[in-house]
Amino acid sequence: MSRRPPGRAARGSGFVWWLVCLLGGALQAASIAWPLPEWTLPGTAPGQPSGGWQIASLALLVLALQYATRVGQAVWRGWVFATVWLAGTFWWLFISLHTYGGLPAWLAVLAVFALAGFLAIYYAVAVGFLCAWAPVSRTAQALMFASVWTLAELARGHWFTGFPWGAGGYAQVDLMAPWAPLVGVYGMGFLAAVLAYTLASLVSGAWRRFSAWMLSPVSRPASRTAAGSRMAAPMPRVQARLVPGLSDGWPGALRALALLLVVGALLTSLLGGGAAWRGLGQRSTATAGELRVWLLQGNIPQDQKFEPGTGVAQALAWYPQQIAAAVQAARGSATGPQLVVAPETAVPLLPGQLGADFWQPLLGDLAQQPAGTGVSTLLGLPLGSLEQGYTNSVWGITSGAAARLQGQTRLDTPDNGLFRYDKHHLVPFGEFIPPLFRWFTDLMKIPLGDFKRGALAQPAWAVAGQRIAPNICYEDLFGEELAASFRDPTAAPTVLVNLSNIAWFGDSIAIDQHLHISRLRAIELGRPMLRATNTGATAVIDHQGRVTHELPRLTRGRLEAVVQGRSGLTPYARWTARWGLMPLWVGSLVLVLLIASTRNFGRRGGRTRRR
Repeated sequence: MSRRPPGRAARGSGFVWWLVCLLGGALQAASIAWPLPEWTLPGTAPGQPSGGWQIASLALLVLALQYATRVGQAVWRGWVFATVWLAGTFWWLFISLHTYGGLPAWLAVLAVFALAGFLAIYYAVAVGFLCAWAPVSRTAQALMFASVWTLAELARGHWFTGFPWGAGGYAQVDLMAPWAPLVGVYGMGFLAAVLAYTLASLVSGAWRRFSAWMLSPVSRPASRTAAGSRMAAPMPRVQARLVPGLSDGWPGALRALALLLVVGALLTSLLGGGAAWRGLGQRSTATAGELRVWLLQGNIPQDQKFEPGTGVAQALAWYPQQIAAAVQAARGSATGPQLVVAPETAVPLLPGQLGADFWQPLLGDLAQQPAGTGVSTLLGLPLGSLEQGYTNSVWGITSGAAARLQGQTRLDTPDNGLFRYDKHHLVPFGEFIPPLFRWFTDLMKIPLGDFKRGALAQPAWAVAGQRIAPNICYEDLFGEELAASFRDPTAAPTVLVNLSNIAWFGDSIAIDQHLHISRLRAIELGRPMLRATNTGATAVIDHQGRVTHELPRLTRGRLEAVVQGRSGLTPYARWTARWGLMPLWVGSLVLVLLIASTRNFGRRGGRTRRR
């Protein structure tokens, strides 16, 4: 992709660029949430994202592509980069597969790399297309790189049920926060790709200029010819340029100027821009009142969670105790909690498997409150039957509903008067088994099953003057699905609640990564996000993505907080609720096809012309 003609690479240069891609992929993974508490790079902190290093890591891939001499070479470098990045991002799947699933260590490692390698194909194809069809203009190259990279991110996030964990835009949750309510995580990834290409081009241009100066002959004074005329010293053959295009006439100069203006405006928006700019995306939202909450974190080890004598007994005792304590606190103080949230599968058994000894005390405590006031609770539990199918669900119980259900022998009926949310986006291999992979799940000692999928955009729960919209586990990874509930602004949620159990992945970086995913959803949609988890991160996130309250991970306790609900729509919520991510798909694809159709270059000898 450089401007030089194709030629034979120096001996050993392929290995050097392989190492560069290896380093870039590892740095890309680390930029999502820095994994090393003992050692950090400048501008990083343990467990925190780094937008600057994400751009730098992607620039390393661009450098490797700019020095690729063949399309196949570019494809290989893109695949290596993406495989290392993705494996380094979700390596913690090894814990669930090996520690809790019982897979042999070598097979668990192989499974993680197989998944990463498969998903990396999207990016390999993207950079291969880029190097085969890249235009001569650096400005167009930058836009084309950002477009194909965004298409690869979109494909990974949606095809084959989608698994967009670790998308590059999540590293930008702090640096590009003003852009989140405008363009969302994939739009932020597009902008980061433009900056990465610009950075790589500046580095490669500076290196070529330095190399040309080092290899140029020593300047000699002008000499006289036999006829007595003066002859200037020879000029170097290579004229490297830091800003390509300035010697291409007015069209090249205008393209370079446009690129500089765009990049300059983007950098200004990231590094400054003022309070007005940083609040632009949420200026149409407003406060919708306060909500006092208790978020529960049971910290039940995953290897005990479904064991009757240990984890199940702990859950069935501790969570009702906390709900009863919340009722007492609300009764004794005007500042007591209004909502108690227990995490995903806090009750690890079906309602029919629990007798009156469990349900009646819990319902009795809630029913003692005046109807329409006091404490309500969100409770994660499985629902369904073998005949009807099972769902990973949430029940919302108010004082009035609890009073009506007292004395009933069966609670899981369609007309029980409880709020119900069923998980929509199921986890492959965990909540449903993909075709042809039954043999793989049979190797694991995990309580797996084929769950039913809940509907998209289920109604919010109206309680305590707020509209509560739950989501379960990694559903907050799919912002466009959460945004589907915002189609009607008058019924849109005012508070988002995530109920999760990340104990499957131990004390790993997955906890921090998931927290930042929730932070970005809060900024995109302009809503606070409450997180109630089994082992962490149990936290309160405001509508600007700031963590205002958080429990220490791997501890048992409750988080008491006051959260501000929000109404109104961000631009991202508005256009995503109506069209989903189709504008990004269409915009990126049109940009790629438009640039490719006017690329003004050819192929020679089966190789890409190096531009």
